[in-house]
Amino acid sequence: MKNRKKTNDRQTPYEFLKNLLNTPSPSGFETRGQKIWVDYVSQFADSAEIDSYGNAYATLNPKGNPTVFISGHVDELGLIVSHITEEGFLYFKGIGGVDRTLIRGQRMTIHGASGPVPGVTGLLAVHMQEPDDRNKVPEVHTMYIDIGVSSRKEAEKFVHVGDAVTYSAEFQELAGGRFAARGCDNRIGAWAAAEGLRLASVKKDKLQAKLVAVSTIQEENGLYGASMAGYRIHPDVALVVDVTHATDIPNCSKAKHGEVVMGKGPVLSLGSVNHPVVNSRLREVGKKAGINLQVEVNPRATGTDADAIFKQKGGIPTVSIGVPNRYMHSPVEMIQLSDLQQTAELLACFALNVSKGDHFGVSLG
Repeated sequence: MKNRKKTNDRQTPYEFLKNLLNTPSPSGFETRGQKIWVDYVSQFADSAEIDSYGNAYATLNPKGNPTVFISGHVDELGLIVSHITEEGFLYFKGIGGVDRTLIRGQRMTIHGASGPVPGVTGLLAVHMQEPDDRNKVPEVHTMYIDIGVSSRKEAEKFVHVGDAVTYSAEFQELAGGRFAARGCDNRIGAWAAAEGLRLASVKKDKLQAKLVAVSTIQEENGLYGASMAGYRIHPDVALVVDVTHATDIPNCSKAKHGEVVMGKGPVLSLGSVNHPVVNSRLREVGKKAGINLQVEVNPRATGTDADAIFKQKGGIPTVSIGVPNRYMHSPVEMIQLSDLQQTAELLACFALNVSKGDHFGVSLG
């Protein structure tokens, strides 16, 4: 475990957001993203450190009580090179819940030991496909990446089996205060945790709780980092930020998926994992701060790190907070900046609202 020194090279929150989103961090390969995160939070945290697998922790007011845990996962979906043919083509497997319908005909970056290597996912031209095959989606094991070489020997000068791969799609500003990027799921959650900590640090004299912001690893592979972090910190209350589906698009059924609108604020998850007392406090805090809140229901599980954190060591009162996201698990995930900023504000306001001795357990009375 290492503490990192504070730096005087300050980034604005918006610069940090773009830098974090543009830094490739597939599950199992998060080191580069975590360095960006830790260097940023070290500017205002009392301490910042990593654990043996690369979860990153930043603490404010370490002697405070109770302990408030705010988190988002830094990892993204990706691919991993699994085979190199004699002709130099790269076959791969998916990292996380990759949508195979999006893989063909894409520009890719292979993250080799000596640096990034550009490539493209090959496909058989539509003219050469059999009519029955044109509406079929190939299995992942039949697709390949072409980096332009002519042999395995030449390919292995640049890439090797086990190298991670990401879409070559970076941060792009859009109209209406929105942006699109690869990996908004969920580096925007890691950003919100860091920004929540920064906003709380501005009013540190009013902070009674111990506040721990966490950037977790390997959510897309199975909530692995959250299990480690929840067990390690065992906070009194946990707020987990992740993306959630914005349903305000033409081809999405609100009757089936609920109503979540971009630009109308963070989304509180209701049901099962999500603790009713914490949800009630979030509503109070949001109202007092003038933050609009939306809701969604998750009667069995949230599909986020909250599912791993809430059951650690006898139970941790936890709520999953969603940032509306269009086109999830694609290279063009879309976020409204104001929704993200309000999420960070909600985290900070919640932490500052907690008083010494506060208890978040349910009551039968």
